[in-house]
Amino acid sequence: MKAFGIAGFSGSGKTTLIEQLLPLLVARGLTVSVIKHTHHEFDIDRPGKDSYRHRVAGAHEVMLAGNARWVLMHELRDAEEPTLSEQLRHFSPCDLVLVEGFKRDPLPKLEVHRPSTGRPPLWPENPHVVAVACDEPGAATLPAHLPVLDLNDPAAIVAFLLDALDMKD
Repeated sequence: MKAFGIAGFSGSGKTTLIEQLLPLLVARGLTVSVIKHTHHEFDIDRPGKDSYRHRVAGAHEVMLAGNARWVLMHELRDAEEPTLSEQLRHFSPCDLVLVEGFKRDPLPKLEVHRPSTGRPPLWPENPHVVAVACDEPGAATLPAHLPVLDLNDPAAIVAFLLDALDMKD
């Protein structure tokens, strides 16, 4: 299983890009999973539901299982947040995991950068950025030493990603 990061500031288009990359990767016969990091407390459960009641009552893990999908919720309680490497071990075998977020973790990543947001690029301070996808190819904030890809050309991004991971057809 290989992992490749998609990083950038909030609102840069990471989720939209992943949404465009997934069908292209799947069409090549790859099994692809996604992990998304969030800095915000989140909950996929709702008060009053059985799973919520079990979790609040103290269950360490609660699994919801149905005929179309299953989900395992794991409560950290007071434990530290697991590392990306630890989280990746929970995935079923697959060809590729696209990693959204985890900006500082040591894996190759594509930075999604939109100069119009006014946010600085990550690549000058992040040695794990191997390319930048941008919607303004002539922007002054783009690196000269890294490949710059057109954010609006997901097929070219897939080709780069597969080449970078040595997963070419």
